[in-house]
Amino acid sequence: MKNKFLLALIALALAIQFSYAQKPEEYQNSYNYKRAMELLQNEEDEGEALKLLQSEVREHPKNGYAYYWICCLHDNNKRAGLALEAVNKAVELLMKDKEWISYAYRMRAKIYLSLDKDGKALEDWNLSLKANPKDIQTLSDRGEYYYRKQQYVLSDKDYENITSIEPANALGYMGKGRNALAVEDFEKAKDLFSYVLKLDPEYVKAYSFRAECYRALKKYNEATDDLIVALAEEDDKAWHLAQNCGEEEAKILLTKMYIRYQINKNDIMWPAHIAMVYESMSKYVQAIDYYKIVAKLDVNDWAFARMSHCYEELGIFELALEQIELAIALDSTNCDYVAQKGDLLYDMGDVEAAIQTYGKYIEYNPESYGGYYRRGFMKDNSNDVDGAIEDYSTSIVLNPDFVYAYLGRGDKYLLKGNKALAIADYKKVVAMDTVYSENNCAQYAYLGLGEKDKAVAFMDGILAHSPSAGNHYDAACLYARMGEKDSSLIYLRQSLEKGFRRLSHIERDDDLEAIRSMDAYKLLIDEYREKARRELLLQHDEWKDNSSKKEHVSEIPFTKEGGVCKVKCSINGLPLHFVFDTGASDISISMVEATFMMKNGYLSKNDVMGKEHYVDANGNVTEGTILNLRNVHFGDLSLENVKASVVRNQKAPLLLGQSVLAWLGKFEVDNENRVLKIKYFK
Repeated sequence: MKNKFLLALIALALAIQFSYAQKPEEYQNSYNYKRAMELLQNEEDEGEALKLLQSEVREHPKNGYAYYWICCLHDNNKRAGLALEAVNKAVELLMKDKEWISYAYRMRAKIYLSLDKDGKALEDWNLSLKANPKDIQTLSDRGEYYYRKQQYVLSDKDYENITSIEPANALGYMGKGRNALAVEDFEKAKDLFSYVLKLDPEYVKAYSFRAECYRALKKYNEATDDLIVALAEEDDKAWHLAQNCGEEEAKILLTKMYIRYQINKNDIMWPAHIAMVYESMSKYVQAIDYYKIVAKLDVNDWAFARMSHCYEELGIFELALEQIELAIALDSTNCDYVAQKGDLLYDMGDVEAAIQTYGKYIEYNPESYGGYYRRGFMKDNSNDVDGAIEDYSTSIVLNPDFVYAYLGRGDKYLLKGNKALAIADYKKVVAMDTVYSENNCAQYAYLGLGEKDKAVAFMDGILAHSPSAGNHYDAACLYARMGEKDSSLIYLRQSLEKGFRRLSHIERDDDLEAIRSMDAYKLLIDEYREKARRELLLQHDEWKDNSSKKEHVSEIPFTKEGGVCKVKCSINGLPLHFVFDTGASDISISMVEATFMMKNGYLSKNDVMGKEHYVDANGNVTEGTILNLRNVHFGDLSLENVKASVVRNQKAPLLLGQSVLAWLGKFEVDNENRVLKIKYFK
């Protein structure tokens, strides 16, 4: 498919070309030339058109128009050298045709710009306008160049020239509006975009740019109206703006999207947009609900991949893995899904499988510097030092500007005792990583160079620039590396308070090795693991509309023995008694009960979770084992696939923690009637 630039060029040039009676008749009527023009006009075979034009210049070596189109075709296929050669010939031959020489200069400016020869591009734009001062496209190209270079005054002059030449052309007002927006004159920009829409109500970009102005002016109702129009036309800028709403604007936008969805429930667009906005707000349960709608309307690999990410963020790794496997099954050619699976396996703690998966990703995409870096990082965390160095080095070869690869390799060189090589890599990092962002690593390199004060100062600068959860986590890692354990714990808590929830990564990150054995660290992780669980429950409760559903109350009798509440239950069909413990979080089971269940078929080796062999030849279960209880039944309620921990104490009771009941609904203990009351919606 021809690109839009070439199509526009063909339409404009052909419209003018045949209006010139002074052109040599042989050039206008030559079979090869005319046939090539027909092919291009009809979006047919470009290769055949090029062959015809090449035959034309062999037959008529002075046909500058043919050389011009040869240049366009080479440029369209990223062959800058051949394009430049052809356009130089066109410039030489078209000097007497002011309209076409203007085109040729403009085309050459485009090629020079692609070759980073800005000065020559500017010279050719000036020559183009000297030949034809009213060349709108040249003014637009140069105005765009000045805009990209943040030279807004010069850009404005070019767009003002466009509006003076063609007052009804929306392009000039659009350019001036962008310049006003760039210098944060939001009212002026908004008025210019509004004028564009008066001239051309179907100019979609004007809606998304005006939405940005309204957002800056805190006029969220108007902003979301414009976003809805632009999103309906699949505008990429509107999509980006929708993913970066503040909470107040997001609520309004979601309401309007929901109304659109209600109007046509078979339109996949609106549930997809709703899901993405919820995901961008970290409201993953709501996002999943709408991704499920998308998948139901159209079995869609993208929806499954997004659901996988949401489940991963919620810490529900098994479902995340299931969804990404579905995405891969639907589109095995999308190597990004393979990378997503690799990252998920790493977060699940299966580092070896993650490394193997990234190996497959690299097979599909051997030029991906990020793929080699991620695999190197995983090898780094599996103590494959040489393998990590090899992958980091490959990443650097593929992208010499990727600072994280230098840092990772420097750390491994230092571990191997190659101090000179490590220092060289660290110096590379501090030379390149100079701008504060969400992805800095120079603080670690400074520390590797022994410049602790600079490391701290750089970290402070990062936090001042962006006090985000991720940057606070980096501070925790830095201070742990420095051996300042208390400071590391403070920053780790702050990162968790700000929403950092990658608990599995925290538990494996070797940067935090210095604090991992501390009781305060263990308590902090336990606290936030429970908090993450509660956040998930709360998020789900807030979303579910229970107004039309009937509330049910299940009353489960208990007895009191020795000051504790005992509840009849069954586990995988085996009758037992729970001790209800409001201080416990999950289910715990004694070694005696677990061993009995294993020997009598109520548990199997498949119910033992983890990679190690927890069950010996006699069927005994050792301390630390985590079991999967396939079915836990009490009263008229059942839970499936519940995790339970096995304790070494053989006399320990079977404990039922309050968070397990919370998965079913709200509960209360009625001591007077000796029942547990669990309220839930079916």
